[in-house]
Amino acid sequence: MLGRALTSILWGMIADRYGRKPVVIIGTITVVIFNALFGLSTDFWMAIFLRFLMGSLCGIIGTMRAYASEICRKEYHALGISAVSTSWGIGLVIGPAIGGYLAQPAEKYPGVFSKDSLFGRFPYLLPCLMISLFALVATVVSFWLPETLHKHNKTNKDQSDLHDVAEGTTNGLNLSESMKHSERRIPNSQKSLLKNWPLVSAIFVYCVFQLHDIAYLEIFSLWAVSPRNLGGLSFTTADVGQVLAITGVGLLLFQLFAYPLVERIVGPVMISRVGAVLSIPLLASYPYIAMLSGFCLSIALNCASMLKNVLSVSITTGLLIMQNRAVAQEQRGAANGISMSSMSFFKTIGPATGGSLLSWAQRRQDADILPGDQLVFFVLNVIELLGLLLTFRPFLQEPEDNIPKSKKDSADQSENGIQETLSLTELP
Repeated sequence: MLGRALTSILWGMIADRYGRKPVVIIGTITVVIFNALFGLSTDFWMAIFLRFLMGSLCGIIGTMRAYASEICRKEYHALGISAVSTSWGIGLVIGPAIGGYLAQPAEKYPGVFSKDSLFGRFPYLLPCLMISLFALVATVVSFWLPETLHKHNKTNKDQSDLHDVAEGTTNGLNLSESMKHSERRIPNSQKSLLKNWPLVSAIFVYCVFQLHDIAYLEIFSLWAVSPRNLGGLSFTTADVGQVLAITGVGLLLFQLFAYPLVERIVGPVMISRVGAVLSIPLLASYPYIAMLSGFCLSIALNCASMLKNVLSVSITTGLLIMQNRAVAQEQRGAANGISMSSMSFFKTIGPATGGSLLSWAQRRQDADILPGDQLVFFVLNVIELLGLLLTFRPFLQEPEDNIPKSKKDSADQSENGIQETLSLTELP
């Protein structure tokens, strides 16, 4: 995450200058190489260094968000962004599931892998190779991706703008109105992204929720494998992998089929708010789920985990839609790069903070206020509540494209009526 935070803006600028496709191909090749090497790590610092390089050299996530918003018409933006955020969410779910099933194969499957084999010497190589193999397939497929960034002749465009201004003036429009019209058509690449408050506010709210999500994912796995006397579930890594795999299937079905319909009805901001509101009581129920056992525990945990991830990805998707609608195409790569860099800084501290919080909470099982794991999920809810409050005005400002069509039409009609009146008053 630190490597990604340092280079995402640069990859976004490269995507805006040279196209989306080269950045995607470089990113998938990076995963193929460095993820396999990560499985061959012989010490902690080698593992850290390889992860840093993979984050630094892979700018695919922000670029794919820009790509998804460009290959879909506006009415299908929710589906396009939803597909990308769903892939990201499923990756966070299926990745740990693959690790849970395939890590330490010599111990789990001694009949297939011996302790003297390569997979016995490197117990985490097998899941890493599986991910690298998948990334290799993605690399080959990426060569058939159509490029969405097309550069046009700037001189012709500028001459067209000047012609429009001149024609508007000769038709009786007020000169100041013509100049405002001309200013509105200045390429967005000449405007500062940091002065785009709809973009900046959406990125900040997005980062708060991403801090919550990465801390939750870290805490959930550690909490599930913790012993019962510390408030955990005493699960094995395979048990955790099974829960996460079931969660991924439910997440995929919801995001691809239900989310676009819901977003079209209520809008991206409202769906993010509803997701945050429902997440708070759901997280508060986790300590009580730990009191169950057997089949009841399995059903309750799978349902809670699936619902929690559906809500989290719904929040993320809504904010990503707002970010991509707040900028023009020529700035979309850089905007998503800023978003990725900011989010990655938050996610850099999330896992360590979440793990430390769980360790501290497990040492206070007999506390009078918020004992044990109750404290952990309470802190997660505080972060979720902060993100919810930030989705309201005056902090979060919706892009113009998010304003309901009926309001925009009435506003446009009013503006046109005023301009027509001004034109008539200037007639001789």
